[in-house]
Amino acid sequence: MPRSLLVLSLLVAVVAGSWLARSAMVRWRDLRAAQTYELAAEARPVLVRAFAAALCLTCVSALGVAVLLGERGGRGAVRAAAAEAGGADRVAPPPVPSASASSAPSGSASGPAAAPAPAAAPAVAFASVGRAAGGELMQGSVPGPDGRSRTVRVWLPAEYGKSPAERFPVIVLHSGTPGRTADADLPDVFDGVASAVQQGRARPFVVVAPEAPGGTGHPCDLVAAAPQAVADDAALRSAVGTAFRTLPPGPAGWSVLGVDGGAPCAAAAGLARPDLYGAAAAVSGRYDARALVGAAAEAPGAVTARLLLAAAKRDTDGLASGRAVQTALQGAKSRAQVRTSEVVQDYTPERERLRLVRVAVQYLAEGLAK
Repeated sequence: MPRSLLVLSLLVAVVAGSWLARSAMVRWRDLRAAQTYELAAEARPVLVRAFAAALCLTCVSALGVAVLLGERGGRGAVRAAAAEAGGADRVAPPPVPSASASSAPSGSASGPAAAPAPAAAPAVAFASVGRAAGGELMQGSVPGPDGRSRTVRVWLPAEYGKSPAERFPVIVLHSGTPGRTADADLPDVFDGVASAVQQGRARPFVVVAPEAPGGTGHPCDLVAAAPQAVADDAALRSAVGTAFRTLPPGPAGWSVLGVDGGAPCAAAAGLARPDLYGAAAAVSGRYDARALVGAAAEAPGAVTARLLLAAAKRDTDGLASGRAVQTALQGAKSRAQVRTSEVVQDYTPERERLRLVRVAVQYLAEGLAK
């Protein structure tokens, strides 16, 4: 019998039994009252109702057992079906290769099939560590090229939470202090990025700030001499792309920025990797022109690097250093397109830095795919 019909019969039996039991109790009380006052009363209706109530109780018990057994049986059938389906989905173990197959040369068709697939890297977990410039600051630990973990901070603009379907371009923000992220030395750098967006000069960016490599007091000198030592590597790009809604790595969606001590890192990375960064901006830096010319010489021949060297009007040393880099690249016949910004001035160095970052972000936004 179908389970729904059993349940319906059980409910009918419960209702009927309850009514008969209550009716028998009422009749029994009337019979007792009649006997007390020595009135004539018939006991037959009480006995009939009591017997019918007992019969309903028996039916309730039987139907209840049937419902329970049916439910257990159904669950068992579901488990059996699931086990059967799981067994069907399991991949049969590969056949043992025959002697002829094992003696085949390694370059044969059976060789690549026997090679195990590389295990996928585990996803990096990023946790919120606060808010900055209206956005959210996340932090995670990403393995470096040497296998050791380094801290990576990711700033999500306010627009990130408002547009759940949108993918955002990326700015890699380099630090010039070993073992630290750029925002640790420049906590107001995100304000400059946000102000460029608020003034309509740039679209919102996700800012990725990796920890600068250790082993040297000046990480950016190392990067300028050996651009492959840049803190932005494949593991970092993969971790960011997996955890956040960013544009794919490449010149259409990624750029690089460095401020003060991190400026030479950004310049070297942008000159050496125009195939990865659409543009690079270096703010208030001091540069080794010869090393940057060498970095530009390592760039892929088919791609043109774009670099902005920005400094405040009062920063005469920074302006001179930027001009020296521009002149050296021109003298080396480099294909890099170098622009300078030398007009920013304000009341305090902090306000000048804010405006310089805003100019840099506007420049980086110009290099994005329209």
